[in-house]
Amino acid sequence: MLCPICNQSSQVTFTAHGYGIRDCSACHHRFADVSVDATHTQQVYDDQYFQGGGAGYPDYLGEARILRNHGRWYGKRLANYLSAGTMLDVGAAAGFVLQGFMDCGWQGHGIEPNPKMASYARETLGIPVQAGALENLQTTEPYDLVSMIQVVAHFADLRRALQVACDATKPSGYWLIETWNKDSLAARFFGQNWHEYSPPSVLHWFSPTTLKSLAAQYGFREVACGRPSKWINGGHAKSLLQYKLEGIPLGNQAGRLLNLLPEYLPLPYLADDLFWMLLRKEDLPQIRQMNADAVP
Repeated sequence: MLCPICNQSSQVTFTAHGYGIRDCSACHHRFADVSVDATHTQQVYDDQYFQGGGAGYPDYLGEARILRNHGRWYGKRLANYLSAGTMLDVGAAAGFVLQGFMDCGWQGHGIEPNPKMASYARETLGIPVQAGALENLQTTEPYDLVSMIQVVAHFADLRRALQVACDATKPSGYWLIETWNKDSLAARFFGQNWHEYSPPSVLHWFSPTTLKSLAAQYGFREVACGRPSKWINGGHAKSLLQYKLEGIPLGNQAGRLLNLLPEYLPLPYLADDLFWMLLRKEDLPQIRQMNADAVP
């Protein structure tokens, strides 16, 4: 199976939930050996994903305040680098994170594969979120910012999705990406039991280096990178950890201890395995010239 980033060969390093986890022999991108079709996104991100626990959420709507604050945190952070303008939030779900951006002056639109979540955003919050996958997005008005928060790891067709995201970004516009760091201390400590090895929901695992390399293929250059302030409800933390503890030694005992956590207690996420990156769309002819100059 070829690497989706550099098209070179890969090998299975280990398995997770019955799926092979592959490493590229050239660029070291890590990805799942999962066969996907046109229905993959709708099947994985069905209503159960947002209320069934496991690798998803036990109660997504119950995290409204936490998610809105997360969007506000990014809105304030981005003010250090660019002015608020138009934005597309990919994987907007019920619109809570996008609502936080809009609190900071952004004119927001969203796209979300789950029809019920997209409908909630429109009808309850009044936020324009259309139902569908990014790969099928058609827009005539590009955006100042395309945000992909906890999204790139889930793209079934990574190259197609990022090409659409590129086309939807204005010249000199920006991408904001938040994803998990496979090279973090937490990921290395937990190894194959790291919570993000959850195919077929999660299909790709990045590091800042591999993400920067991938974005450069679409003409984007890093502006800033860091670790976000992230909070999670007790019920969500409990659900994720119990899902990962299934079948491992002492997993049942640990699961019983986790039940002591209050469902809606906000908990800070303290691990180092999450990062964000802001990238700017460069002039493509200039990039081509830079690449040509780099050839000996």
